[in-house]
Amino acid sequence: MDVKIAPSLLAADWLRLGEEIESVEKAGADLLHCDVMDGHLVPNLSMGPHVVEAIARATRVPLDVHLMLDNPGPYVATFARAGAATIGFHVEVAREPRALIERIHACGARASLTLNPGTPARAAEDYLDAVDQVLVMTVHPGFGGQEFIAEALDKVRRLRRLAPSTLDIEVDGGINPRTAREAVAAGANVLVAGTAIFGCRDRQQAIQALRG
Repeated sequence: MDVKIAPSLLAADWLRLGEEIESVEKAGADLLHCDVMDGHLVPNLSMGPHVVEAIARATRVPLDVHLMLDNPGPYVATFARAGAATIGFHVEVAREPRALIERIHACGARASLTLNPGTPARAAEDYLDAVDQVLVMTVHPGFGGQEFIAEALDKVRRLRRLAPSTLDIEVDGGINPRTAREAVAAGANVLVAGTAIFGCRDRQQAIQALRG
């Protein structure tokens, strides 16, 4: 599968967000990753649907929206209307993951299931036939700049063995050219990267380095 690069807007300069989006779009980004944090599931706050809507108006690149919410269900339709192409939620907080996956699909978006570092791969296995993507967190969610958790790649390997060939397996956290190679070798095909892209002056070179 082709490797897709998803710059994480959490690491962008938000005073120049339109320019930052344009720069990574021109540099070859396949997706834009939007972290939505509620201060409950993770100890941080970030963007809401109005920001996602503004981002969608500013780009033709599909938006990969990661809902770090302790109650994501009521917000699925809102973020779909805002322009999310993919909507992800955490399996740890979903009482009925399959019903939530179906709700996302009914809104016209792709469904992504997220696993925290401490959550085993088996938590996602019953839903591999229904989701479009599984996001394996390779850091503890909430803040950028953390060290890559290499043990998370065991989950990637297991999921790649079990999943349909069309399933996207995404990794997020601590991604740089070295860890990108390790993640792709394990079976990941979508790489979320923040500082590895937005911390570089030449974003095209940064994306090419991640793509390998």
